[in-house]
Amino acid sequence: MAANVVVEVPYQIIAGLAIYATFYYPVVGIQSSERQGLVLLFCVSLLIYASTFAHMVIAALPDSETAGAIVTLLFSMALIFNGVMQSPTALPGFWIFMYRVSPFTYWVAGMAATMLHDRRVVCTSNEVSVFQPGGGAATCQQWMQPYFDAGGPGYLLQPDATENCQYCQLSVADEFLAGVNIYWSERWRNFGLMFVYIVFDIAVAVFLYWFFRVRPTKKHTKTEKSKKSNKNNKQPHQQEQQQTQQSSSHDDQAAKQTEDLEKQEHNQERPRSALPRRASLSRTASSTVASAADQYFNRNLQRQQTNRRNVHVY
Repeated sequence: MAANVVVEVPYQIIAGLAIYATFYYPVVGIQSSERQGLVLLFCVSLLIYASTFAHMVIAALPDSETAGAIVTLLFSMALIFNGVMQSPTALPGFWIFMYRVSPFTYWVAGMAATMLHDRRVVCTSNEVSVFQPGGGAATCQQWMQPYFDAGGPGYLLQPDATENCQYCQLSVADEFLAGVNIYWSERWRNFGLMFVYIVFDIAVAVFLYWFFRVRPTKKHTKTEKSKKSNKNNKQPHQQEQQQTQQSSSHDDQAAKQTEDLEKQEHNQERPRSALPRRASLSRTASSTVASAADQYFNRNLQRQQTNRRNVHVY
């Protein structure tokens, strides 16, 4: 963002020089060096401000078309309520606020005060006020002198006339500019305020660019959302598996305990002395052992059918 702003400054300076040269000397003429230099600075500062203002607006918007519409609206409002098209005294409520925050209020004031200071006003015949002197005054000048001594503006076209006095309400342009709060003494202050707006635009542009395009947001892509949903779906499944593992471990322990008990019962029911070698047994003994073995296998089969974990007891 800083590079985009800085790279346009040389172009704005060249454009400001072109604007200054094409309108200032043909319209205003040659004035003092201070005035010429200050008007040039105002021309350059206006274009730099326009560039930084455009960067500030577009930094937070998705495309140049939307930014262009918003810039046009804001520019029009700042231009309309700058105190020249409409006097500040005629602006009520909220529009006084617009008059004070508009950068054109200070740019127009600085330009007008610099170019029109001490410039004499010449009224035409249809712009003067005509009146007859009275109170024993011999001339128009004698009749108007107390008014001029009190600081009243304007002048008489024919001060020595004895009738049909022609009075022009303004003598210099400063008197007209004072009606819209424009003063020669505030010219450099207004120029400094233009650079305050420029620095403000740059700072806001950088902040908005960071806030809308660099700052990490809580928005996720579809892939991240699917991963998150899969993770959420896996969590209940994992919990079920853990519960199943826990229950199976409990079942294993119970089965082991049951197996140990069956082994103890088996050992108690068939002591070692009750199972002699087959070679040394008689026919009667062998038949008895066979029936005992059948009973044992039947019982073992019964246990396998009733054992849920299918534990085999040997």
